[in-house]
Amino acid sequence: MIDRTKLTVAYLGGGFSGWQKQDNARTVQGDLEACLAKLTRGDRIPVVGAGRTDSGVHATAQVAHFDLPVAIPVDVLPRMLNERLACDLKVRSAVRAPRNFHAIASARGKHYAYRIVWREPELPWLGIRSAVFGELSEPETFERVCRSLPGRRDWASFTVPEVARRKTVRTIYRTDVLWRRSGLELHFFGEGFLRYQVRRMVGALLEVGRGRMAVADFNDLLDSPTPGAPIPTAPARGLCLERVYYRASARLASPPHSTGSEDSSSLW
Repeated sequence: MIDRTKLTVAYLGGGFSGWQKQDNARTVQGDLEACLAKLTRGDRIPVVGAGRTDSGVHATAQVAHFDLPVAIPVDVLPRMLNERLACDLKVRSAVRAPRNFHAIASARGKHYAYRIVWREPELPWLGIRSAVFGELSEPETFERVCRSLPGRRDWASFTVPEVARRKTVRTIYRTDVLWRRSGLELHFFGEGFLRYQVRRMVGALLEVGRGRMAVADFNDLLDSPTPGAPIPTAPARGLCLERVYYRASARLASPPHSTGSEDSSSLW
């Protein structure tokens, strides 16, 4: 009997050329499939991830599924995989899933975080998941524009032309700005995100916060979607996929800024 397994993994993106398997580069999908092949004595087990994080992007709780042709107890699977994986990729959990569960198609939403520090930390490991930018000259305007983002609209300005050939309409349910003494965190909750969307949104938002882009010009990016618009793309090292949602949550509620405790249960 072939069992469908839902896997939750975490990784530091700096050592990977993204999620998707490539012939001549190390990727998260590639490492997981190679590890599974060792457990199944050579069988190729395709691993389907909930999102194709780009090169350098991290994940706290990326979700994937695969079908195992051999009987491996699910409670020991994380330990067996982690013993064979490098230290920058770890399996957090493994559970049996219904046959109709699909890491991509079953997802209801995603949470991405972008972390910024005002200066490079003295301890090198503290800066692995943060991008360095100088302090903002217009923080109030920056926060106001951040909080104007939720809604359903065409986000083509915040992706690249080849991606924009496909559907570019998405819903952002919520944005949170958390100010820290040493920097800030931006949290985006949405049904899904285009390639480079979060990093390009952050790049444009920082231009507003530095006084280099007028609010009206930022609004033009929203109102007149232009694939590949001339805005900076924030560095990958600050971006992290925090969670993939598989059922309704207060974080994904409508209206966008509804509050309440987060539902941690899954689709099944």
